Amino acid sequence: MKIVCLDGYTLNPGDNPWAPVEKLGEFTVYDRTAADDILARAKGAKVLLTNKTPLSAETLGKLPDLGFVSVLATGYNVVDVAAAGKRGIPVSNVPVYGTDSVAQYVFALLLELCHNVGLHSRLVREGEGSKSVDFCFWRTPLVELSGKTIGIVGFGRIGRRVGEVARAFGMNVLAFDAIRGKAPSYPVRWADLPGLFREADVVSLHCPLSDANQGMVNAALIASMKPTAFLINTARGPLVHEADLAAALNSGRIAGAAVDVVSREPIDRANPLLSAKNCVITPHIAWATLDARKRLMQTTVENVAAFLAGKPINVVN
Repeated sequence: MKIVCLDGYTLNPGDNPWAPVEKLGEFTVYDRTAADDILARAKGAKVLLTNKTPLSAETLGKLPDLGFVSVLATGYNVVDVAAAGKRGIPVSNVPVYGTDSVAQYVFALLLELCHNVGLHSRLVREGEGSKSVDFCFWRTPLVELSGKTIGIVGFGRIGRRVGEVARAFGMNVLAFDAIRGKAPSYPVRWADLPGLFREADVVSLHCPLSDANQGMVNAALIASMKPTAFLINTARGPLVHEADLAAALNSGRIAGAAVDVVSREPIDRANPLLSAKNCVITPHIAWATLDARKRLMQTTVENVAAFLAGKPINVVN
């Protein structure tokens, strides 16, 4: 049976072997696949693995041998799941693998905003420490998290883990989610979205992207935030109206932002956040620890094996 991975580099850049998948069939992996090459590479495959290579309804319709798609991520919007379902092709994702890694990364971003560790390290290396008449100096405000309030938009697995870590820092937790679910083991107050943005010292986004919430973090919502507040986005770039955020940062309307995701990836050189003040931008790596990628690989193997056994799991359509 032919198994093809269309874009395997991010999952395995050399440290996360494909050996478990290779045991399941005739396996071919491509680091990346351009749109014009999808059909040629996918032809004859019974199973396709994809991370960000899109599988449209038109493409699926030209792959008569295809029986199963396994997405190498939690988000599966790269596949037209409705079209796949009409053709009897189950699509599976990896629902849980990066919870701890993403939560940890949120605080890496937040602590950078609080202390500007990178800036101060660079200043010392450039000789500013030697020139200083004082044994300590700082060029930006230094912020303590204890007693501050974090507002978490999207209170699923990752959002709840972020809240748990925030409590360890002594923070108060506000949450917004359409589905509240079971109460966590730590104190949390629920708020509506405008109330959360008004009250929080830190807003962290963890909700999935939908037509309803695209660009929801706009000028009006940002204007309601405290001038000392930080915004963090490790969810999806299009949740934020980037021009509005850049304008707020450049005018000092809010104190800072840190984003691991942007509206178009790889980031466009014209993205207004690239020139915005007090904005940390990283290249969508919150999920990418080796531990998380190993879990992703293991679940992918389980997804393919379950399909071969006639009992698909983690099916999203």
